[in-house]
Amino acid sequence: MKLKYLAIALFPFALAACQSSDIQKAGDLAVSVLQQQNADKTLASYQWSTETGAPKPLVLNFDSEGRLSIATSCNSLGSSWKVAGNQIETGAMMATQMACPAPAMQQESTAASIFKNGKTPFVLNLNNADEPTLTLTAADGKQYVFTGKMTPETKYSTQAETIFLEISPQTKSCTGVAPQTCLQVREIKYAENGVKTQVDKDWTLFYSGIEGYTHNPAERQIVRIKRYELKNPAADQSKYVYVQDMIIEREAVKGSL
Repeated sequence: MKLKYLAIALFPFALAACQSSDIQKAGDLAVSVLQQQNADKTLASYQWSTETGAPKPLVLNFDSEGRLSIATSCNSLGSSWKVAGNQIETGAMMATQMACPAPAMQQESTAASIFKNGKTPFVLNLNNADEPTLTLTAADGKQYVFTGKMTPETKYSTQAETIFLEISPQTKSCTGVAPQTCLQVREIKYAENGVKTQVDKDWTLFYSGIEGYTHNPAERQIVRIKRYELKNPAADQSKYVYVQDMIIEREAVKGSL
């Protein structure tokens, strides 16, 4: 009889545990559904990369206009994209046609295989908003885990202005908040047909840094840059953040200018 009474006494606790578990599952499902509904915005808010043993990471960019660009150690690939349920649907894949060393070509092949079927299952893990993960399942069942890095548009909550800077091989000592070394730049403008319409005559000291840019003292470069205006810069901070978008021209230079 004591066992019978004990079982009856424990039943409400067991029921409560089951209910608690069900509530947790329902909560997890609700979060999963919410994340899924916003997956297109999340994918476009980050740049996704993974290591594949090639010289450079494999990088995916899903833009908000429905264009997917894939950067490999060799060629660049591109397609359209959209989220449909738990899959990323892509269109015909286009690619540049350079010949590269075997590891780079293998990485390109891997990138193509991930989106081979045009419908790629995916899972987003947003537990860490600074470094979320995106798991993609290729047609052969192999899974690839990409780590996200906020795009500048997401990080700075603004759209960029595109500018072009010609950067001298020669740097100069300068003083901002403290003594430093400055790039020398000239802003360039282009007409719609691609012809240069204005080039500053004199070099200007550039006190800010350019994210993603590596200076080469043996090259003159023209760089396409995205410039973001900060909403609340610190007193000693520039109101702009500069991010390298693409190197347009590069020319080897002997000696200094």
